[in-house]
Amino acid sequence: MRIGIDLGGTKIEGAALDRVGQVVVRRRVPTPPDDYDATVRAVCDLARGIEAEVGEACSVGVGMPGAISPATGLVKNSNSTWLNGRRFDQNIAAALEREIRFANDANCFALSEAIDGAGRGARSVFGAILGTGVGGGLVLERRLVVGANGIAGEWGHLPLPWPADDERPGPACYCGRRGCVETFLSGPALAREAGAADAATVAAAAAAGSATAEAALSRYEERLARALALVIDILDPDTIVLGGGLGQMARLYERVPRLWGRHVFSDAVATRLVAPVWGDSSGVRGAAWLWEDDPALSTKASTRARSRRGAP
Repeated sequence: MRIGIDLGGTKIEGAALDRVGQVVVRRRVPTPPDDYDATVRAVCDLARGIEAEVGEACSVGVGMPGAISPATGLVKNSNSTWLNGRRFDQNIAAALEREIRFANDANCFALSEAIDGAGRGARSVFGAILGTGVGGGLVLERRLVVGANGIAGEWGHLPLPWPADDERPGPACYCGRRGCVETFLSGPALAREAGAADAATVAAAAAAGSATAEAALSRYEERLARALALVIDILDPDTIVLGGGLGQMARLYERVPRLWGRHVFSDAVATRLVAPVWGDSSGVRGAAWLWEDDPALSTKASTRARSRRGAP
């Protein structure tokens, strides 16, 4: 049995999967805001509670915002800022007294969809998260690519490619730069473009015939096509799966592939753009799949955390 835990900004979800990927137990608890020690306790208590319910020892994988820096062993780039600069993997492993595997939450999404989701059977799968932020993950032959710096797939902090004059220098990004893909393609970015409360309101208004919302969505689709064209030029994946709240918009799967061809350095584009099978469950499922019985996946798909008592 495998336990996957998905640590989000507002909730922590855990699930136990059997050998064929069926969910046996699922639980959710609130994420303690701005409290590192309470977050560690909540993750560990959730894992222990699920393990007690299934009645057997389980492997544990954790999907988290940000990444474990290969250089320092500390969390970096997390929008749950209270994790940054902490030895989160070591603290969890010490508390649970076992080896735990960790990966970025976007990587877990990509792995889940590649193993038994929308990208099943594809040699290469890029998972693109379009939500409050923009992130991604790359899976090659069922192996998660983490990268030398632990940032593989972070396309949200590339500059928007081929910008128009009115897109320069672009909105300010929390990373300290301007014009990042995230500042144009996140849910809040779409809402700002349309002058709406949120992205769901924009989609609903466009469906109801609002010219303003339709124009904002059309600009969004054209920008998404450019941004994904850059991903295709660099990685040339077989399949791109969209996650996050904006990945639920059916029109993206029809319209964006019509637009990206003019930007891709190829005479034809065979890459498929597909909706996720598991949706919101992909994070927790991908965390559990970090323990798939594949030695190469086990060494490359995650950061291995060895229990170190007293780690700061």
